[in-house]
Amino acid sequence: MRRISDRISSIAESATLAVDAKAKALRAAGRPVIGFGAGEPDFPTPEHIVEAAVAACRDPRSHKYTPAGGQPVLREAVASVSGHPIEPSQVIVTNGGKQGVYQAFAALLDPGDEVLVPAPYWTTYPEAVRLAGGVPVAVNTDESTGYLVSAGQLEAARTSRTKILVMCSPSNPTGAVHSREQLEEIGNWAVEHDLFVVTDEIYQHLVYGDAQFHSLPAVVPALADRTIVLSGVSKTFAMTGWRVGWMTGPKDVIGAALNLQSHLTSNVCNVAQAAALAAVTGDLSAAMSMRAAFDRRRRTIVSLLNDIPGVVCPEPQGAFYVYPPVRGLLGRGRLPRTSAELAGFILDEAEVAVVPGEAFGTPGYLRFSYALSDSDLAEGVSRIAKLVREVSV
Repeated sequence: MRRISDRISSIAESATLAVDAKAKALRAAGRPVIGFGAGEPDFPTPEHIVEAAVAACRDPRSHKYTPAGGQPVLREAVASVSGHPIEPSQVIVTNGGKQGVYQAFAALLDPGDEVLVPAPYWTTYPEAVRLAGGVPVAVNTDESTGYLVSAGQLEAARTSRTKILVMCSPSNPTGAVHSREQLEEIGNWAVEHDLFVVTDEIYQHLVYGDAQFHSLPAVVPALADRTIVLSGVSKTFAMTGWRVGWMTGPKDVIGAALNLQSHLTSNVCNVAQAAALAAVTGDLSAAMSMRAAFDRRRRTIVSLLNDIPGVVCPEPQGAFYVYPPVRGLLGRGRLPRTSAELAGFILDEAEVAVVPGEAFGTPGYLRFSYALSDSDLAEGVSRIAKLVREVSV
């Protein structure tokens, strides 16, 4: 008899968390590792949010169970900022965005149902699909189209078993942002074929330049009854450790997911919910200051990476990642022949942690998070450039 189930044995560990954990372990051992791995802002949570949590700690009501789907006042606040008409009953507060991802697929998928996942994709999407019994179907994009998927590509991948399309704009790992016109075309295609859409909007406030964020059910209202929106406070408000996300959607799907959550975790920590309420209902001045810093770092890292021979780094429009192809480096001199090996080589030789494209379904790339200090960003890329000069001849 197997000790570990086939279901759990078949999933891969989170590559981004694994890279971050290794980098932190090396730093704890005294090595000066610079980490571009985790998508985690380097800023503290804004003070007014922290103070809301402190007050909640002292409130005896926070010491008890609350509704499994979230405190009513937070569900109301999330509904009010959703960008399209929904009721508080269509909101579930989750333990971070990942729980929402899992619950969306668990509520919708039966064994063998297919899910279209544009690649490069966030590492958790295909694993959560598999956990729910579904079959992830990658739809590849690349830098030639700005990592943007088209309705034509999706139609080519659609079969009679296709049930869900996953969207993430702004994107992790590429920073790509779909325009309103592109989302309208994709949304109308999904309506035509009676598909559900799970759209991850966790980076909605982090767009730069002329790019604009658009929520899919707001762009295509006819799709609202078949769309699950995932979001949360972690990226915009530097609250990754508070573990508060949410999912919104049609009442029957949200009801099913809430039933699951009532058995899985019950309510999210009440103190963290109070902090999230302060974030959602407060002004965005602190968040916009962080966005300005990310924008500066975005332009800096693109310039620095493009100065490395063999690297061509597209400029992202959102989130806080760059995703350059590094095929021009592979196999040169003593450089490894795969991006996975290259990431390990860079960590061992230059003490810089990056995530290989294999983790996101597209070998030949590296993902860099620029949610780290300006000085570490410059030093980290400088180490990689020095390494490339020394070993690629």
